[in-house]
Amino acid sequence: MITAKVELTQALGQRRQFVAQGGSGHALLIDDAAGGTGPRPIELVAVGLAGCTAFDVITVLRQKYHQKVTGYEVRVEADQAERPPQVFTTVRIHHLVTGFEIDAAAVEQAIRLSEEKYCSVGAMVHKTASFNTDYEIVEEKNEWIKAVQAEGVQS
Repeated sequence: MITAKVELTQALGQRRQFVAQGGSGHALLIDDAAGGTGPRPIELVAVGLAGCTAFDVITVLRQKYHQKVTGYEVRVEADQAERPPQVFTTVRIHHLVTGFEIDAAAVEQAIRLSEEKYCSVGAMVHKTASFNTDYEIVEEKNEWIKAVQAEGVQS
């Protein structure tokens, strides 16, 4: 079971800032655009989507396809409906994978598995939004990392 709670930080006054806490006990501030002291709840959905797919893709790349990934970033942009409840209508996901001799087919398969099988946040967002996903592979340029990777492979 997943649990969460939010608690108003100021009992009196006009601010609408909350402390959010997940079942794991980690806390963060959430706010609205006017307060600007933390992310808006809808932004957390985008962060959750980026994080969910990132964990899936990096796991598949490293464990199933044994790719030498040295850096990985997921960027999410989402358009919202104009009227409440302002759900996501279109989501753009960009994966930026850095490493040594990264196989494009492995990246494509890892992303596909995340989108079609593993990412629970994506499965929920897919109910209202279309997804446009792309990726970019950047060859690692740091020679010292290559040496460390080569030593790690031989050990």
